[in-house]
Amino acid sequence: MNLVVLPGKGINGRLSPDQPVLRVPGDKSLSHRAALFAAMAEGESRIDHFLISGVTKPMLDSLTAVGVPWRIEEDTLIVNGRGLKGWKPPVYPLHCGNSATTMRLLAGALAAEGISATLTGSPGLLRRPMNRIVQPLRQMGVAIRAAPSGTAPIEISGRPAGNSLYAARIELSVASAQVKTCLLLAALAADGIVEISEPALSRDHTERMLSSQGVEITSYEEGARFVTRLVPPAHPLTPIQIALPGDFSSAAFLITAALITPGSDLTLEGIGLNPTRTGLLDAYLEMGADIQVFNRRVQAGEPVGDIRVRHSPLHGTQVHGPLVVRMIDEFPAFAAAALFASGETCVSSAEELRTKESDRIACLCQELTRLGAEVTELPDGFILRRATPLGGQVDPHGDHRLAMSLALVGLAARSAVHVQQAEIIQESFPEFPQILRALGADVLVEESKYDG
Repeated sequence: MNLVVLPGKGINGRLSPDQPVLRVPGDKSLSHRAALFAAMAEGESRIDHFLISGVTKPMLDSLTAVGVPWRIEEDTLIVNGRGLKGWKPPVYPLHCGNSATTMRLLAGALAAEGISATLTGSPGLLRRPMNRIVQPLRQMGVAIRAAPSGTAPIEISGRPAGNSLYAARIELSVASAQVKTCLLLAALAADGIVEISEPALSRDHTERMLSSQGVEITSYEEGARFVTRLVPPAHPLTPIQIALPGDFSSAAFLITAALITPGSDLTLEGIGLNPTRTGLLDAYLEMGADIQVFNRRVQAGEPVGDIRVRHSPLHGTQVHGPLVVRMIDEFPAFAAAALFASGETCVSSAEELRTKESDRIACLCQELTRLGAEVTELPDGFILRRATPLGGQVDPHGDHRLAMSLALVGLAARSAVHVQQAEIIQESFPEFPQILRALGADVLVEESKYDG
C-alpha cells in the first residue's frame, strides 16, 4: 500500500471518544499492560477502548498460548485472568511480531509465573537489544538467556513450585519503561522488596495500574536518580475495569498536522496526558505553538484532557536531557514539525532512538534529506534547518511512526509525498489515513502493484 498526501488543505474538526470511528485509538502502552496485567489477575477484567491493531495482536495471541481466555466485543477486551500461578507453559515459541513491548513485558510476566517459554519475533525485533532485561532478571534468579548477540530469541526456564525470585536492588543505565515494567512484573513473585533505580523518570503507567490492582508500589527521587519500589503482594491481583484514554503518541501526529498546515484548527478529546509522556507538548510550546489543554480529569488512574491546536509559526529549539525520555516515541512527528520551523532545531542525548523499530536517527535523516530537507545526523540526534520540502517518494523502513511522520510532511510540502509500504501504519494507528481525510487533508491510498 502506498499513502499519498498532497499539500494545501487545513486540518479542521473535532475528534471525540463518543465517535466510534473518528477518534484517536486507545493508548497502546496501556492496552499492552491492561491485557497482560488482567491475565495475571484472578477473575474477569474489562478494558474499554482497547487498541485493536497489529501491534497488540501478538500479546493477545501469547495469552491464548499460555491458557488465558479472552474475547473482544466491539472495542472492549474481556480477559479471564488465571492469576500468578495459573498460566500453562506454551507448546510453541511465543511470537511477539515487531513489538518489543510485548517481548519485554511478557518476559517479566513469564518469570513471575515460573513457567518455561521461548520468545521470538520478526527480523526487526530480533535485532533489538534484550540483554537490558536478561541481565537484571538473572540478578533476581530467573533462568534466562538471549542469543549470543544479546538479542532475541529469549529462552526462559521454569522454576519449581513454591520457589520465589530474589529481592534485589537493580541499577539501570538507561531509563526505559519497558525494562522497568519487565522487572516490576517479575518482582511480583519475589521473596522481598525489589527496587529499580533509573537515571531519569520513565513512563509510570505500570506503577499506576499495578497500584489499582492492589500492589504496594512507590516511587521516589534519590539524588539524580529515580527509584521505584515494589512490595510483592500476599494476595491475588485485582481484575481491571477501565476505559482507556486516547493514545498521546497517536494524537501527536494529528497535533503536528494541525501545527504545520495553514488554516488548521483541531480539537482532540479524551487524550492521555500522563506527564511522563507529554514532553512533545512542552517542546512545541517552547517553539511557539498555539496549543491549549483543557477539561483535565482523571480516567482509569491516568490524567486525561482535551487538546486544541491551531496552525502556528514555529521557531527552532533544542531538545536534550530529561525531556528526551518524556517524548522518546514522538521524535518522528517532532522532526516533521521542526522541518517547518524558522531557524535551527537540535536534538541530542537521544541515542535510544537508534534501537527502536528502525534506527530512527539514521532513517529520519535519510528520508527527510530525500524530501529536500537540510539535516545533519549526530551520534545521539540530529540538526534540522527550515526548508520547504519538495515532496517525492519515501521509504518508512518498516517503522509505523516513521511512515506517519513522513506522510505529514506532504501536508505543507511543494508537491505530494508518496509513502511506500505504508501498511505498517496499521501496527498502531489503522485509521490514520481515513482520519486525516475526514479532517480535510488530501490523502490517497493506493495499492502497490506488488500487493496481493
